Parts: sequence; C-alpha cells; structure tokens
Amino acid sequence: MKPPLAIACALLPAALITAHVLAQDPASKAAPVPKVMLASDVDWGALNPARGDKGPRAGNLWGDRTGKGTSGFLVKFVDGFSSPPHIHNVTYRGIVISGLVHNDDPAAAEMWMPAGSYWTQPAGEVHITAAKGKDVTVYVEIDSGPYLVLPKEQASDNGERPVNVDASNVVWLDASASTWIQGPDNRAKIAFLWGEPQSGQPTGTHIKLPAGSTTTLDSQGHALRAVVIQGQPAHQQSGAPHTNTLIPGNYFGSDGDTTHQLTSPTESETILYIRTEGRFNVRSASERK
Repeated sequence: MKPPLAIACALLPAALITAHVLAQDPASKAAPVPKVMLASDVDWGALNPARGDKGPRAGNLWGDRTGKGTSGFLVKFVDGFSSPPHIHNVTYRGIVISGLVHNDDPAAAEMWMPAGSYWTQPAGEVHITAAKGKDVTVYVEIDSGPYLVLPKEQASDNGERPVNVDASNVVWLDASASTWIQGPDNRAKIAFLWGEPQSGQPTGTHIKLPAGSTTTLDSQGHALRAVVIQGQPAHQQSGAPHTNTLIPGNYFGSDGDTTHQLTSPTESETILYIRTEGRFNVRSASERK
C-alpha cells in the first residue's frame, strides 16, 4: 500500500511504562484524578491469549483493550516475529515507537515502517504483522473494544481501507499555519494524523516541542490522552503538586478543563502523540493567558 498524503512524525525508541496517579485538582470538579503512566506498574499480558507467550506482549496505558470502550496500549514484539494471516474485529491505529514493523496484505512486498510511522488496520481485513529489531514497540489505539485476533476465515469488508504512512512523509504545521499553535514566537509544531479537527470529534495529532522550551497544553474542556514518543520532558498538571520526568512510552491524561505543562530538556526536543475529543491549544509558557 502506498502512503497517501498523510501525516506521521519521527519517533525515537521507547522505554516501557508504569502507572502513577497524581492528585486531583480541587478547583475542577469535572476533572477526575489525572493519571501519569511511568515504567514498572504496567500489567503486561498476551496480546492474543490464544497464542500466549508465543505472541506479542501488550500492556494498557489507558482504558482496557479487553473491554467495550476506547483504549490505548503498548505492544512489544520480538525480533523476527511474523504473524500468520489474520483479522481483527475492530479497526485499530498503530504508531511505531521503536524498531521496524511490516503490516500489510499477506502477498504484499515488505515495507518496513521505521520509528515515527503510522498505520491503520480496518476491521475484518486479512493481513500479517512482522517485526524486525532488538526492541520493537508500538502504540495501538482502538475506538471500541474488545480487541480480538480472529482467523482469516472470518474476513469481511466494512468499506474502510488501510493506510501506511512512512515517517518520512510527516507534514508539520507551525503557528503560521495552525491556530492550535498559539503565539507568533511559539516554535512548537503540530501534525494532524486522523479525525476531523474542526468537528469537535475525536482527533489524533503529533506535537513537537522545541528543546529547552516550556510549553502548556490547554485541553479546552476536553478529554486528553497523550503518549510521549520522543524526549524526556518534565510534566506537571494544573492543580497537581508533583512534577514527573517522562520518557518515551510514558502516558499522561485528563478529563475536563486542564492545563499540562511540559519542559523539554535543553539537549532534545519532545514529540507527543495526543488524542483529544476536540481542539486544544499549544502555548509557550510565557504566552499563556
């Protein structure tokens, strides 16, 4: 499958994850307890229980991939893994965090997607997934669970078509091209991956924050789910007493009107994947009103 005019971003290898709950903002009754996922408390299990330890490992970042709702989770592959032809009962989105991934029709020529690549896999379509590299980690997101692996004999066509976007095809927009980036001196950039950003419906984006910058993400009252793809930013949420240093693969999220402040180290920029149910604003700390 040829990459369309689409968006992906350069991601660097990810570390594994853990869960930690920050204090709730007492000033916002609408917001539940915010969460930050760090490295050692993720509950890892088999992605496909039928294959057990012979298949990839998976760990939830938010939601529950075995339940009925939306969720986001990490998947780890061993070097040389290649699945048999199969289908899924739901459409999913995948972002390569580290290593190389091939996801396509069983007869397709190999197209190894490096870190930063993005793909969608429609429900019911037969495909294979293969991995190459010492540490192959991807972030997977579904809109409606549970996430199941099913035999190819149950294939169906729901009208969707798969999308493979190589990392080299990323299109970044700056403050001059997107109103989501606030302030003429703000050097942050945004890449729209999926959804209809102006509709108020769920949307997926990548955000790139410059090295040494302090930036705020204002959720505008919407649920916000974020995964660190590159960098080691210091993160603090409005009303929370703690600051956490995050690494690739770590997650933070909130509901309601919330501000997240991120400070990138001077030696590296930060890249985030963000899912939100409406627009959010990206501001330099000095420009926040």
